[in-house]
Amino acid sequence: MPTDQFSLSLPLRVRWSEADMQGVVFNAHYMAYFDLAITEYWRVLSKGEQAWLTETFSRLYVVKATIEFHRPARFDDQLSVSARCARLGRSSMTVDFEISRDGEHLVSGQSIYVYAHEGKSLPIPDDLRRRIHGFEKIPPL
Repeated sequence: MPTDQFSLSLPLRVRWSEADMQGVVFNAHYMAYFDLAITEYWRVLSKGEQAWLTETFSRLYVVKATIEFHRPARFDDQLSVSARCARLGRSSMTVDFEISRDGEHLVSGQSIYVYAHEGKSLPIPDDLRRRIHGFEKIPPL
């Protein structure tokens, strides 16, 4: 997916400790990069409302995460980690991720989140839906 279709892109420089013995980013770090991007995504949607941010974080649970590796990132690479909400269901949402370096697509990912409380799924609140629709360049399905 072209990076310009993502409403949030986070710059990130690969640190020495994130590279493995092959000199490339160890695969588990890509999930951490996705987590940094989605954290910034929620922070933007919160519009500085700390209570809203805390409430949102406490109700969203990852139930599935996938990664596709296309090309490796290496120590000191300047990356762009992008996130967008691609689908909004009744109580779940799908977030697409992309990692690129100078416009070169390196990694794709996707996480499915369920909005829940005390182990029970709940409908995604209308306010959260409005904020997502107001932020995304391409409306979620």
